[in-house]
Amino acid sequence: MAKSSTNNALVFLCAVLLLGGTATGATKKATPSKRPASRTVKKPTPTPTPAPLAPGELPLAAKSAILLDTKSGDILYEKNPDELEYPASATKILTALLVIEQGDLDRRVTIQIEDTKVEPSALEFKPGEEYTRRHLLFALLLKSANDVALALARDNAGSVSAFCEKMNRRAEALGALGSHFTNPHGLHDPHHFTTARDLGMIARLAMQQPLFREIVATPEIGMARGGEWVILKNHNRLLAMLPGCIGVKTGYTRPAQQVLVSSAIRAGREAISVVMHSDKPGIWNDSKTLLEHAFEKLGVPATPPAPVPVTNGTPASAPIIGAAAGK
Repeated sequence: MAKSSTNNALVFLCAVLLLGGTATGATKKATPSKRPASRTVKKPTPTPTPAPLAPGELPLAAKSAILLDTKSGDILYEKNPDELEYPASATKILTALLVIEQGDLDRRVTIQIEDTKVEPSALEFKPGEEYTRRHLLFALLLKSANDVALALARDNAGSVSAFCEKMNRRAEALGALGSHFTNPHGLHDPHHFTTARDLGMIARLAMQQPLFREIVATPEIGMARGGEWVILKNHNRLLAMLPGCIGVKTGYTRPAQQVLVSSAIRAGREAISVVMHSDKPGIWNDSKTLLEHAFEKLGVPATPPAPVPVTNGTPASAPIIGAAAGK
């Protein structure tokens, strides 16, 4: 009996001890906290080191380029000059050249409805409006208006397709054998292409035309359009950026990227540069680099001529055409 009581007492004591271990306030074994999930930190990609330039190589962003002595046609520098590229609106150099070569520049051109069905870069002419070829050339080269390109092409050759045939014949006669043109404005067509060498030859011939030279060197001009007055501003910023710059023509489409044909004159020496498939800073920087290189090679003193005086940001001698000019 005593032994049974002792056993019961031991059972009771064990129960109390077990219950005491789970009582409120008892110390629990600490559960280790979960570690945060590891996060992959992306290291910045280092800027690749540009390949060193070869001796005599210029730092150009353009895929292809050429630099010419305007007077002799001698090549002063080239980079992939025969690589096929899209010319974009630099196409209008050849368009303008053909119109000027045909002459009769005061002939009036009536805008047709098919001329107005092109975008972007349109001057928003209305069917039935009339303008002289001369006026339309300013709109073509300064505003880079695609509707104007169609109107001039149709007026020149009877149809746009016939004008494109003339473009290709003229290019071939010049020796621009790496080119093929399918439209007068330069909107993208995979079969519409040229090279820096060909575009340089075309620009050099165009710059021999006094009217062409006058137009591409004009920063801005006023023109009567229908019943209103519009200002046509030259897209070529190099006119204000490079002392001595006298033209020529910008171009852009997404496949072509940035294109610029430019010309400058100093101390009686003149050069033409062409940069194709460049970026937006590149067309200006590349062209300045090329033209400065030209003058260095031609022995022109480094001191540039004084810039043209301006009034309120506009050259004081800016001309006007249309009704206000009495033309």
